Amino acid sequence: MFLNLRQYLETLRKEKDLVVIEAPVDPYLELAEIHRRVIEEEGPALLFTQVKGKSFPVVTNLFGTMRRVERAMGSNPEEMVKGLVQLLPDLMPPKISRIWEKRGLLLQFPRFGTKKVERQSAPLLAIEEPDFNLETLPALTGWPLDGGPFFTLPLVYTEHPATHEHNLGMYRMQIKGRNKTGIHWQIHKGGGFHHFEAEKRKEALPVTIFLGGPPALILSAIAPLPEPVPELLFASFLMGGKLPLVKVEGYPHPLIAEAEFAFLGEVPAGIREPEGPFGDHYGYYSLTHDFPVFNLKKVYRRKGAIYPATVVGKPRQEDYYIGDYLQKLLSPLFPLVMPGVKELWTYGETGFHSLAGAIVRESYNREALSHALRILVEGQLTLTKFLMVTDTHVSLPHFPAFLEAILARFRPERDLFILPNTSMDTLDYTGRKFNHGSKAIMLGVGEEIRSLPGVYAEGGFAGIEKISVYCRGALLLSGRSFMEDEGLPERIIAGL
Repeated sequence: MFLNLRQYLETLRKEKDLVVIEAPVDPYLELAEIHRRVIEEEGPALLFTQVKGKSFPVVTNLFGTMRRVERAMGSNPEEMVKGLVQLLPDLMPPKISRIWEKRGLLLQFPRFGTKKVERQSAPLLAIEEPDFNLETLPALTGWPLDGGPFFTLPLVYTEHPATHEHNLGMYRMQIKGRNKTGIHWQIHKGGGFHHFEAEKRKEALPVTIFLGGPPALILSAIAPLPEPVPELLFASFLMGGKLPLVKVEGYPHPLIAEAEFAFLGEVPAGIREPEGPFGDHYGYYSLTHDFPVFNLKKVYRRKGAIYPATVVGKPRQEDYYIGDYLQKLLSPLFPLVMPGVKELWTYGETGFHSLAGAIVRESYNREALSHALRILVEGQLTLTKFLMVTDTHVSLPHFPAFLEAILARFRPERDLFILPNTSMDTLDYTGRKFNHGSKAIMLGVGEEIRSLPGVYAEGGFAGIEKISVYCRGALLLSGRSFMEDEGLPERIIAGL
C-alpha cells in the first residue's frame, strides 16, 4: 500500500522505472515535449529536479504504462470487485452458508475508509504559507497556443452546501496570478453541481486543491463513479487500507495528511473569467470560455514538496492507461447499476467520451434500445457521443471484431437513432452551441442479415491515396482533407 507519492517514486526508482533529470528544463513547452517523447516509447516516470525559474521539482509520467497503473494499487482491487459482485445476490436475502464461504472477503471491508490523524502525524502540515505565490509552482504550458500554465493533476475537493456530501474531481486549473486560478469544472461534474448549489444560495463554495498523496487518490478522482459513491472511500479501497485525514481548526474540509500540497480557498458565486485555450485529450484545443475562478487563501505543503503533473493531448497519454484500467476494474458493477447491460466499454483512442460500445440483453423486440437510452443517462456516460450496441457475445475492447458484429446486423432505416439538441461534453465542439450537440445510437442485434466482404478489389478514387480493409465490411481511406476537396465524400459514396 502506497500512503504517499514518495513511497511510489521510491519503488519505481528501485525497479528502474524512474529517471531523474538534473539538467535545467523549461516548464514552458520543453518539459511537456520531453514527456511526450518518453511516453510515446512507453518509457519511465520522469522526475525533473531543476525547473527553470521555479521553486519545486516536477514529476510526470506517473501512469504512462499499464504496468505502472497496476503497480500504483496497493491491493488486488479487481478480485475484490468481482468477489463483491458475486456476494451481493447472497445478501438479498442473506444466505448464511454463502456468507460463511465469503467470510474472508467480508473481513477485509473494515480495513477501508478514512482515519483521523493528529497534526504531528500529517507531513502535509510541515509548512504553512498564508501568502503563497502560485507563480512559483512549476505548472506546465504544454502546447504553443495554451492560455498559460495549468495544474493538470489537481485533486479538487468540494462538499455539497446542504448535505456536505463530498466530491473529489480532477479539473484543469489555469494560473492567473499569485493567488488566483481558473477552474474548469464542467456542468456535468460533481464540483460543478456543488458550485451550482452554492450559487443558488449566493454563497462562495469552499474548495481545497490537493497535489500528490497516495497514487490511488489520483485514480479515484478520475474514476467514473456513480454520484453517491464517495471518492475518498474508493481511494481507500484501491489502496487496500484507510486513508489518513487531518483537520485544521477553523477550516471546513478535512485535509489529505500525506499530500504534497493543499491549497485552501474558495470559488465565489457569480464570477466568471476567460479560461483557455488548452490542448486537450481529443487532440485539439478547447477554446477560451468563461469559467469560475478559485481564490487562494492559504497553502500547506510537505518539506521538499514535489509537484506532480501530466501532459494532456492526443491519445495515447497517461489518461488512456488510467481509463482502461478503471474500466476493467469497474466493469463487473455495470450490470448491478444498469440491469440488462452485460458489458460496457469506452474507447480511449477517441478520448473515451466520443465512442462507447455495449453488449445488452434483447429478450423482446427493441429492448436493446431501452438499454441504450439507460446507458446515456448514467453519470459520466451522459457525455457519450456515439453509442454502439449489440446482444452478441464479442470482445468490446477489440473494436474491429465489435464493428463486424454490428455491421452484420445493422439496418440503417431502423437501427440508427440521432438525438439532437442534447447536453454535451464541454470539450466537444461538434455542436452549434457550447455544451450542446447531438448524440447517436447504432444498434446491431439479433441474427446476422448480411455476409460482410473481407477483400476490396475495386478501383480507387480521385483524391484517395490509399485504400485498405479495416475489418470485414469496413474500408480505411487515406487522402486529402475534405476541407481541401469538398466534393471528395460525394465521389466516394457514388463509387461504392
